[in-house]
Amino acid sequence: MGTRLALVSETNKPDSVATIDPPGGTSTVADTAADAAAGGEVPAAAPDGWTRRLLVIDGHSMAFRAFYALPADKFATDTGQHTNAVYGFTSMLLAMIRDQKPTHVVVAFDLDTPTFRSEEYSEYKAGRNKTPEEFHGQVDLIIKVMEAMRIPTISMDGYEADDIIATLSSQGEAAGWDVLVVTGDRDAFQLITDKVTVLYPKKGVSDIPPMDAAAVEAKYFVGPKHYSDLAALVGETADNLPGVPGVGPKTAAKWINQYGGLEGILEHLDAIGGKAGESLRANVDQVKRNRRLNHLLRDLDLPVNMEAMSLRPPDRDAVEELFDALQFNTLRKRLFDLFAEEEQAEEVEVHAPAHVQLSTAAELEDWLDGTNQFSVAVQLVTESTGAGEDVVGLALVSATGAAYVALEGLDAEAEKVLAGWLADLDAPKVLHDAKAAYKLLAQRGLTLLGVVDDTAISAYLIQPDRRSYELADLAQYHLKLSVAAAPAAGGQLELGLDEEDPAGPAVMKAFAALQLSEHFAGQLVGRGANRLLGGLELPLSQVLARMELTGIAVDTAKLDTLLDDFGATINAASSEAFRIIGKEINLGSPKQLQTVLFDELGLPKTKKIKTGYSTDADALTDLVARTGHPFLLQLLAYRDASKLRQTVEGLRKAVAEDGRIHTTYAQTVAATGRLSSLNPNLQNIPVRSDEGRRIREVFVVGRGYETLLTADYSQIEMRIMAHLSGDQALIQAFREGEDLHRFVGSRIFNVAPAEVTGEMRSKVKAMSYGLVYGLSSFGLSKQLNIPVDEARTLMKDYFSRFGAVRDYLRSVVDQARQDGFTSTIEGRRRYLPDLNSDNRQLREMAERAALNAPIQGSAADIIKKAMLGVDRALSEQELKSRMLLQVHDELVLEVAPGEREAVERLVREQMAGAAELTVPLDVSVGVGDNWQAAGH
Repeated sequence: MGTRLALVSETNKPDSVATIDPPGGTSTVADTAADAAAGGEVPAAAPDGWTRRLLVIDGHSMAFRAFYALPADKFATDTGQHTNAVYGFTSMLLAMIRDQKPTHVVVAFDLDTPTFRSEEYSEYKAGRNKTPEEFHGQVDLIIKVMEAMRIPTISMDGYEADDIIATLSSQGEAAGWDVLVVTGDRDAFQLITDKVTVLYPKKGVSDIPPMDAAAVEAKYFVGPKHYSDLAALVGETADNLPGVPGVGPKTAAKWINQYGGLEGILEHLDAIGGKAGESLRANVDQVKRNRRLNHLLRDLDLPVNMEAMSLRPPDRDAVEELFDALQFNTLRKRLFDLFAEEEQAEEVEVHAPAHVQLSTAAELEDWLDGTNQFSVAVQLVTESTGAGEDVVGLALVSATGAAYVALEGLDAEAEKVLAGWLADLDAPKVLHDAKAAYKLLAQRGLTLLGVVDDTAISAYLIQPDRRSYELADLAQYHLKLSVAAAPAAGGQLELGLDEEDPAGPAVMKAFAALQLSEHFAGQLVGRGANRLLGGLELPLSQVLARMELTGIAVDTAKLDTLLDDFGATINAASSEAFRIIGKEINLGSPKQLQTVLFDELGLPKTKKIKTGYSTDADALTDLVARTGHPFLLQLLAYRDASKLRQTVEGLRKAVAEDGRIHTTYAQTVAATGRLSSLNPNLQNIPVRSDEGRRIREVFVVGRGYETLLTADYSQIEMRIMAHLSGDQALIQAFREGEDLHRFVGSRIFNVAPAEVTGEMRSKVKAMSYGLVYGLSSFGLSKQLNIPVDEARTLMKDYFSRFGAVRDYLRSVVDQARQDGFTSTIEGRRRYLPDLNSDNRQLREMAERAALNAPIQGSAADIIKKAMLGVDRALSEQELKSRMLLQVHDELVLEVAPGEREAVERLVREQMAGAAELTVPLDVSVGVGDNWQAAGH
């Protein structure tokens, strides 16, 4: 890795971070890495007095354990790739490195090819359960993670990972190293010596206690060197090696201890009496075969030497890129924190510029005039108040110097100068998270204008797949500049804080933002994102800030009524469920539900999972459709009401003192460009059930306003599909105002539009939207609950009627593979380097993203342009009505008295005119005294 810069102040040096020290000494892992870099051999006894420690991990064994330890449905990327095994394995590995402090690490994997064992015994490991569909591809991803962490992986044709592990253990022991073997395979117990310890999982991948010789003997009554003898006699179910009938571990151990091992037993076969002895003599060939097969080879010619296994800091750029694709934000931080000291050794300190204190109008004017129209980075300093946060100071950094302004104590003239500069459109300013600054300053009566860069948004436009746009993370990644962190005063400041002088860390933040802005400038132009930044995202951040400050009014009495109603439904459903089964259980306990459903009620088994059979929503919905059992109906009613009540409870807590809910919109979360609503999420209010729609009724028109108005696009993603594909049939349908899904259905099923049934229409709708997300025939079959062959035929018929759609979907991936990125109608790019990856899983994830990004991203750009147009038109026409919410394709406005017709007209005009497509943008509008009533 290259040299990295550490941003510090004279009085605030970075705190030391945790080290990874080798056992028994003070040398660091970097010493071993240095040995490896020099190409030298590691001596058997290390000269510095500490023992090297080799950590060997059984890749497939621990990957499977990780897979079953974490729920697959909770660990998946936006593109549908399951990652629970990858996440669990990586988490386990980081814990091992932290706790065991190895100097060397290697992972051994099996290959999906015959071994000498399977060639001798064709039934070897036969009968194992079929690998779960969700597990496929995850081992390849684990190997990619190891590459990024610079940890070697070894596989050898014809041999198992166990043999690789045995060879490594022998080599490490011979060199005087300590060896730790992490595996769930008991065959490894034969490797245990004073220098080799097996870490054998007890539960998942979190509880992995050590097995030494004493532990093996206590459990199996023989020492490690005779464990394979024991296994040969009693058999090994996991390897499909049958044992001697009637011979259990205690009998086998007694023979082994009496005769000194399996060889001694075989020499005294005739001396062993009873039925067990007869059984042994009848199966002696099987025992000999078992011993040949379970004996681990210790002399393989490995393709990786020991020094290549030296633990080194990870390839930061590779980790960033891969963990972005896998969406491993928490693991990323854990990994980098673990190796922080090794990386810190490469840093060069860079000091933030010295700053001056500005407190008078003259000082402010002189300093601001001196910037000579250079961009000035602005960093707010805040403190907690009973009502939230308040701005107490501003750090200002430009190419000409740095300054700090404490707001308390400024006289009226100085405040006027500062306010004038902040509101000056011609005074260029750089911020990180300008929207938050806009809101905080607005609460002090200050207007922030002239923002030419928000480094969080710029970073997002350059790399929309990143999972963190925090200032410190961006500075470290893009500049190799580490912004030192320290505890914050009052929980506010994050970087290098001196409690007596809040200016220092604020100046450092502003300095980092300015450096990032300069760094991003060329990339924004090169990627065509500068127009999106200045023409769309930065203006939108101000619109969103005003919407967030305004909030939406809430009828708290209705919220309380909903809480009571949903509570009553929960009680009624649970009582009836208990009556049906004749007892009370915890309806939230999967284990108790499994007992009731499959043991006591005898219902058909659902999908097999580690803990039994699935009781998740999909499984129960399928069971209801198949059986209609009344207990299931009550259980689903209980679950639905519980979810709705939880939603309402969250909304109730979010009501501010002004009686309104103020959500926060994030511009840098969704890689496609969509906005996200947070704290609370008002884009996720359920609307598919009558009970769910009642929640929208609590959002009402505020005092002094006449009505709420909602406006949304009709089928905007399919209209964009028609535009981008140029499919004349789809274009014709939209131009003639047809019901799209009925129109498509009539052509696929070869019936008149009037003869398209509701079921036909639902299938077509699911498929049409699924195509936008790269839906496969398998995915469509699951979504519609139809056979895969029927789903495949449905898609084939669709593409035969709408060939231009098929051609577009093929071409968009091919073009993205050639260019390295996709692009929306407005030019928003999403770079997808994995389109050319040799890893199938990463490549397919990128291909699904390539299908989705241009369409969903174009829809996001269009609604954003519409929001800017609506905001501008409201201002130009001097209307008091205001935008409150954006829910993907829908806008919600609060209409002032007498302005309804004008607002409806301008909303239709701005939304319909936000893009020039080959098909019209159809806008539906509704009004009402609450959000639900205003729906259409």
